Amino acid sequence: MTLSVLLLLALLTGLLFLLARDHPKAHGRLPPGPRPLPFFGNLLQMGRRGLLKYILRLRDKYGDVVTVYLGQRPVVMLCGIETIREALLGQSEAFSGRGKIAVLDQTFQGYGVIFSNGECWKTLRQFSLATLRHFGKGKRSVEMLIQEEAQCLVEELRKSQGVFQDPVFFFHSITANIIFSVVFGKRFAYRDPEFLKLLDKFYQTFSLCSNFSSQMFEFFSNIVKYIPGAHRQIYRNLEDVKVFIGRSVEKHRETLEPSDPRDFIDTFLLRMEEEKSDPNSQFHQQNLITTVLSLLFAGTETVSTTLHYGFLLLLKYPHITERVHREIDQVIGSHRLPVLDDRTKMPYTDSVIHEIQRFGNLIPMGAPHMVTEDIQFRGYFIPKGTEVFPILSSALNDPCYFESPHTFNPDHFLDANGALKKNEAFIPFSLGKRICLGEGIARMELFLFFTTILQNFSLDSPVASEDIDITPQEEGLGRVSPNYQIRFLSRRGG
Repeated sequence: MTLSVLLLLALLTGLLFLLARDHPKAHGRLPPGPRPLPFFGNLLQMGRRGLLKYILRLRDKYGDVVTVYLGQRPVVMLCGIETIREALLGQSEAFSGRGKIAVLDQTFQGYGVIFSNGECWKTLRQFSLATLRHFGKGKRSVEMLIQEEAQCLVEELRKSQGVFQDPVFFFHSITANIIFSVVFGKRFAYRDPEFLKLLDKFYQTFSLCSNFSSQMFEFFSNIVKYIPGAHRQIYRNLEDVKVFIGRSVEKHRETLEPSDPRDFIDTFLLRMEEEKSDPNSQFHQQNLITTVLSLLFAGTETVSTTLHYGFLLLLKYPHITERVHREIDQVIGSHRLPVLDDRTKMPYTDSVIHEIQRFGNLIPMGAPHMVTEDIQFRGYFIPKGTEVFPILSSALNDPCYFESPHTFNPDHFLDANGALKKNEAFIPFSLGKRICLGEGIARMELFLFFTTILQNFSLDSPVASEDIDITPQEEGLGRVSPNYQIRFLSRRGG
């Protein structure tokens, strides 16, 4: 649907809406920002540039703390690493609430480990972290799962016999199988029809969440939800995944052995049984389904999109790929599997992975927070319940911390001696109490998948490196890498 049609519908419906209700209450002395129009908020000022670019422009005029009206609701945008750290670390409890993403709200409705709040969120997060940690260190550790999955991928790529192909399917498959193994206790064959349908729904949903129409939906969700559009496809996709999860839960319930839980679902079911007489328990079917959905969606899309963008960047800059190949040959060689302990001996490879995450800028606006109490922040009053976006892009592209922020340059993470250096503006997983709970697994996957693939294959593109376009195809709540073709040529003669 075009912007003009949406605006016309919004205007007609909005005029009736405004006549039927009072104006929103005053919110105190909120941070500065452009004057909103009735009903439209700051939509017309944003135009087709998109919300992220609009916010970054507003930062130049109003500073690092800006109020933007998404329709009638004020949302505070935090820009720059100092501001984000001051909020998410300095006042971590006050900023620990979770705001809504309008296109996902109908699916999650405030349930599950990502979108819940208060005691529900604290309980589910503590349980999820402990359970993931437990199954990550069992007989088949997460490191071992990733190594095994990486070898399955190597065999699959060898079968492709060096043909050009879009690698998105492979990257989705390997990352999904890691989180599926922890949650469901099993992996899927790459050509399993049900598995392929799930992966397609995840990929399509992430892309739709990141497009312009989903940003429009943030302004007028109460009205636009009745109009056909991307939000309805997102809802249908995720409901289909929830049906799959529900079937899996029932199978787990039928075969559950209380003395030997197999995976995340078994452990949650046991906790449900323990607390079934507690009317206030957070361990119930709706939280189970939405928590599993949260883990699957986040655990698949984040790493797979980073891998997809990363290999495009390696095609674009073959001299960087050559240096990674040399370091792999020197440290690991060709006759053993890469292990996590190799990472400390491979600063250049590690710096490349860091730079892929920084440059890829996967969630540029960060996930929305919500303040849990009335607070004073940098001289401004932010009332309880106000949504807050930590603009991660403003940190990951800060020229004070990254010499050439809009250039792909692994030297951003290397000191004068070639050792990996820490950079406090590197926050791809965000900060504070809502930091990504899968950060540890994601870091393991990125290192082991990158090194295993590059240990076994050289890369080739049908396009000359200087002509490769690395412009993202979508950039909103998420950042989607462009489609491209690549072929994997064996380095080992296998």
